[in-house]
Amino acid sequence: MTNFESGLECTRRQLFASAGRSVGATLGVAALGPLLASAGTPSAGLTPFRPAGGLHFRPRAKRVIYMHMEGAPSQLDLFDYKPGLRQRFQQELPDSIRQGQRLTTMTSGQTRFPVAPSIFRFQRYANMQDGIWLSELLPHTAALAKKLTFVHSMHTEAINHEPGITFFQTGSQQPGRPSFGAWMSYGLGNANANLPAFAVLITQGIGNMQALSARFWGSGFLPSEHQGCKFRSGADTVLFLRDPQGVRRQDRRSVLDLIGKLAGEEHARTLDPEIHARLAQYEMAYRMQMSVPELTDFSDEDARTLELYGPEVNKPGSFAANCLLARRLTERGVRFIQLYMRGWDAHNNLPEEIRAQCKAVDQPQAALIVDLERRGLLDDTLVLWGSEFGRTVYSQGTLTQTNYGRDHHPRCFTIWMAGGGIAPGIALGKTDDFSYNVIERPVDVHDLHATLLHLLGIDHERLTWRHQGRDFRLTDVSGRVVNELLA
Repeated sequence: MTNFESGLECTRRQLFASAGRSVGATLGVAALGPLLASAGTPSAGLTPFRPAGGLHFRPRAKRVIYMHMEGAPSQLDLFDYKPGLRQRFQQELPDSIRQGQRLTTMTSGQTRFPVAPSIFRFQRYANMQDGIWLSELLPHTAALAKKLTFVHSMHTEAINHEPGITFFQTGSQQPGRPSFGAWMSYGLGNANANLPAFAVLITQGIGNMQALSARFWGSGFLPSEHQGCKFRSGADTVLFLRDPQGVRRQDRRSVLDLIGKLAGEEHARTLDPEIHARLAQYEMAYRMQMSVPELTDFSDEDARTLELYGPEVNKPGSFAANCLLARRLTERGVRFIQLYMRGWDAHNNLPEEIRAQCKAVDQPQAALIVDLERRGLLDDTLVLWGSEFGRTVYSQGTLTQTNYGRDHHPRCFTIWMAGGGIAPGIALGKTDDFSYNVIERPVDVHDLHATLLHLLGIDHERLTWRHQGRDFRLTDVSGRVVNELLA
């Protein structure tokens, strides 16, 4: 037997391994069909650019900015206005509403489930329907109500943070699947050879912060070149970006050329596809040594723009700085920009914590929408703001007139979106009088992913990768495009 790639002798194991990889690659390409039609064989270390004209649908968006509020903001205190709860203060949550639904271990031992109305005022803002009630905690965001689309009927199966975030990011509660950004990198390719297709920005919030696992932006079983690149807030925005003292740029180029030559020989021997993926990462790192310092230098931003994002815009790692960095990444063609804002897990002392969190995010996230629009980028940039689940209407711990906590609640919560083909200024879905159950137009995580992919020009059922004997996709085995959300 001979190695059909190199002409060298190979073992039976190598032959079957190579054949399996070839079949998997063939199925992956077939899944995208026209996406790859005119994408030639990439040179060493480069991902092919895939033409938008070959997508499954006409794309409305070219990129995604996803702001994930890790820990789960309370929909009751921000978006889902329930004035009738004020008359139910301290009353027991009715069994007819709770319906024996699953609780976390943090409140399952409570003897009572007292209703905790929001202490915050709500105001009605004009939108493209009959108006929307939004909290006093987000005045800058609320002022953009005509541009934002709210989904009040989101629901999920996960009730704890780790599986909940994993589900939202990968379409499965079980770890190991590719993240949304990795699927986008695989499906759309990179639009900038000097920056990764998928960037991750993290802000340390206020309050109880859950762990952030790198697998939330991992590539799973996709080639590792599609994983997210985490940007740091310190002196080194990306680790090991700078060459060691005494190493010249031409020295680095010579080293990479030698590594590429040796890796090519190793690939011919082993047929390991990860060799090419690793080379792609080496080459990207080399180019990022020039592109990242310019990207993260805000000195070319005018005073008006810096003022728009608020007083913390020049503080590295702040949500304001990361929102401005997200806009700069957008301008440079980065496909998927993931912002994490930690600290929303308010099991106790919710009013104080949510005030601080909203103060940190409200002006910057509104500024991002305004800034994208005035630069002509909002129409083809899909902005998503959400979390892994919502919070309970009943209080966790002691309930008073001024203080309460809320437990995890997957049965209903609110997200909002803007730009990128989303119908502006509408609200979809409805919850019961306790913001406990969805009663109108439910939307689950797979539905959301299917809709976002559709706006990017991709049929969610055709974006697949063969792994362990079956074709996997972001939406697993379900999901529908929510047409009511499309412009």
